[in-house]
Amino acid sequence: MDVSTCLKSLLLAIRQYRNNRSTVNASQLQKHIEDVSGLKCGGVLFSGQVLPSECLSGLMEVAGDPNTSHALTGSIIFLLAQFVSDGEAKEAFHSSYNFTGTLAAIIHCNRTTPEEPLVLQCLNVLQRLTYNVKTLHCASHIHELISFLMQHVQSCNDDIVKACLGLMANLCRHDISVQSHIKSQSNVKAFYRALINLLGHNCLTVVVFVLSILSSLTLNEEVGQKLFNAKNIHQTFQLIFNITVNGDGTLTRNYAVDLLVDLLKNPKIADNLTKYKHLSVCLSEVLGLLHTKDPDTASKVMELLVALCSVPVLRKHVCETVLRPPAARLQPGTRKGVQARGSEPSLALVHWVLSPLDGPEQCYMQALSLLAELFEEAIDSSLCSSAQSFVELLLQEVLVLLQSPDSTEGDHTPHRTSCFLMIVSLCISSKVCSQVVLKTLELMSHLRQQMPEMETSFYRILQDQRMVTPLSLALTSNCREHVQVALRILVEAAPLPDFPSIILGYSIAANNAYCQRDGELSIRSSSASEDVSLVGKSFPIMHAEPPGSAYQSIDSLIEKLQSGVEVKDVHMSEIIDVYEQKLSALACKESRLQDLLEAKALALSQADRLIAQYRCQRAQAEAEARKLASLLKDTERKKEDLQTELNDHLLEVERLKSDSQQLLEHNGRLQAVADQHQELKGTYNQLLSRYDKNEGMLKELQAAHISLTQQAEGLRKTNEGLKLQQERSVFETVD
Repeated sequence: MDVSTCLKSLLLAIRQYRNNRSTVNASQLQKHIEDVSGLKCGGVLFSGQVLPSECLSGLMEVAGDPNTSHALTGSIIFLLAQFVSDGEAKEAFHSSYNFTGTLAAIIHCNRTTPEEPLVLQCLNVLQRLTYNVKTLHCASHIHELISFLMQHVQSCNDDIVKACLGLMANLCRHDISVQSHIKSQSNVKAFYRALINLLGHNCLTVVVFVLSILSSLTLNEEVGQKLFNAKNIHQTFQLIFNITVNGDGTLTRNYAVDLLVDLLKNPKIADNLTKYKHLSVCLSEVLGLLHTKDPDTASKVMELLVALCSVPVLRKHVCETVLRPPAARLQPGTRKGVQARGSEPSLALVHWVLSPLDGPEQCYMQALSLLAELFEEAIDSSLCSSAQSFVELLLQEVLVLLQSPDSTEGDHTPHRTSCFLMIVSLCISSKVCSQVVLKTLELMSHLRQQMPEMETSFYRILQDQRMVTPLSLALTSNCREHVQVALRILVEAAPLPDFPSIILGYSIAANNAYCQRDGELSIRSSSASEDVSLVGKSFPIMHAEPPGSAYQSIDSLIEKLQSGVEVKDVHMSEIIDVYEQKLSALACKESRLQDLLEAKALALSQADRLIAQYRCQRAQAEAEARKLASLLKDTERKKEDLQTELNDHLLEVERLKSDSQQLLEHNGRLQAVADQHQELKGTYNQLLSRYDKNEGMLKELQAAHISLTQQAEGLRKTNEGLKLQQERSVFETVD
C-alpha cells in the first residue's frame, strides 16, 4: 500500500473516531497508525500538502483529548516521535501543530499519576523536541509543565528524574521568560536545594543536566558565583571533558558541550579555563574525536572548538594543536585519502569540510567556521609557517571541488561557497589561492540570484582590497581561461563604488613590467652565457688564476670604468656586458619592487582610511551598544516589575474566578430554591382552589344537613303526634 492510500485511510479513521468514539473505531484508528508507522513517509507528512496536514492536525486533536485511551495516545506519540530529529519536521511541530502544547497538556491531565508510561514517553519526546529550540512562553500548559518538572525532580524513579531535568535544561537555556517564571515561583529555593543535592548523583547525565540548569538560572547570581567559583570550576572542566571524550552516549556529550559553551560566555570562567593545567591533554583528546564517522559527534566537537576560539588565548592553543605538522602528507586531488589517513586533526578537519553536501549541513558549516578561526589566528603570526602546508593541501582540495561538474548543485552550495571564500581570503597569496578565489567568485556569481544574502556577500567581497592580487595575476596570466574569468568578474566589480581600481592598475602594471623584463633578461642571459662560454674556451688561463687575482682584475676594471679609461680588450668588453646585464636585471627588480612599494603605500593609505572609518563606526556602535544595554536593563527591570504586577493580577484574577465560581454556585442554589418555591406556590394555589370548592360544598352540605335535620325533627314530631293519636285511638277502642 502506498503512502497516499495509507494517509487517506488514516484520515477516514480519524474522522470516524471523532464522530463516534467507540472501541471498534479506536482499534481501527490504532491499526492505521501502526501501518503509517511502518512507512518512511516523513517527507510526505511534512510537505505542507492538504492531506498530510489534515492527518497531522487530526492526530494532534485525538492525542490532546483527555478522553482518548492511553494506548491510542501512546501510538500517536510513537508515530510522531519518529520525525522529531528531522529539522523540517521539528520546525513544523513548533510553528504549525503546537506539538509541545499537546504533549504538555497530556502530562497535565496525568499529573496525579507521573509513574504512567505515557507520562515518561511524553517527557522523552518533549526533551528531543525542545533541544536547541526556544519554546514560546505563551504556549498552552507551559506554566503547568514547568511546575510539574520542578515538583518531580526529586522523584524516586530515575527515568522520570532524568527526563524532567533534561527537559528543564532545554526550557531554561537562552529563554529569559522561562527563567523569570521559575525564579518567581514560591518554591524556587527548595528547587535550588534539590538541584544541588543531585550534583552527587551516580549518573553523569543527571549531573550535566543539573549543571546546565544551574548555569542558566544562577550563573550571574550569588548562588551561581559560589557554585562556579575558582575552586569548583576545575572539577567542572574535568567532568565536562571526561563526558565529552568518554561519554556514555551522544545525548550526554551534546549537553556537556552546550554547558561548556555557555560557561565560556562568562569572562571569569573563560579565564579560569586558560589556567586549567590539563587543558592540553583534554584538547588533544577532544580533537581525536574528529576522526569519528558520526557527523553529529564531529559537529558537536567542532562547535566546542569554535566556542574555545572565542577566547583569544584558547584560540591560539587550539590553532597550535590543530596545525602542527602532519606525520604524512596527503596527495592533492585524493579526497578519499583524507578520511583514510586520519592521524592528524587537520586532515580530519579537511575531510569534514569537503564532506558531501547531502550530509548534515551543520557539520561542514561548523568545520568551515573552525577553519576561519584557525586561519585568522595563524595569519601574520608565528603559526603562519606551520599552516602553509595545510593551506596548500586545503586549496588544492577546494580547487578540485570547485572544478567538479556538480559543484553548482545542492541547496547548501551558497553557504559553503561564501565560507570557502572567507577562508581563502585569509590565506597566503599564491597562484593556487588566486585560482580558488576566481573559481569561488564565479560560482557565487552564478548562485547569487538564488539567495539575496549571496548577492550581498558577492558584491561586498568584490570591493575588498585583497581581491587585487588574484585579479591582477589572472589578468596577466598566459592562461586564456583565467583571463576570461577575471574579465567577467572585473565587469561585475568595476561599477562598484569602493572597488580598488587604482590599486589594481598599479598591480597589473607591475606584473606586466616584471613579465616583460623577466623575458628580456632571460634572452640576454642566454646570449651572455654563450659569450662567456666562448671566452672560457678561448682563454682557459683566466680560470686558472687564483681568486685573488680575479678580484684584483675586476677591481682594476671597475677603477678604469670609473676613471673614464677606455677598455680596448674585446673579451673584457664582453665580461662588462655580462655584468651590465646583471646590473640591469637588478635595476628591473628594483623598479618592480618600487612599483609594488608604491602600490602597497597606496593600499596602506586606503587601509588607514578604512581603519579610521572602522574606529569611528566602532565608537558609534559601542556608544549605541551601551545605550541599548542601558535601555535593555531598564526594559528588563520594567519587565520584572510588570511581571510581578502581572503575577499579582493573575492571583487576583484567580481569586476573583474562585469567588465568581462560588457566587455562581450560590446563585444556582438560589435559582433551584426559587424554582421549588414556584412549584410549591402553584401547588398551594391548586390546593387553595380545591379548598374553596370543598368549603362551598361543605356549606351546601351543612345547609342540606340543617334542612334534613329540620325535616327529620318535623317528621319525628309528626311521628310522635301520630303515635299519640294511635295510642289515643287504641285506648278509646278498649274503653
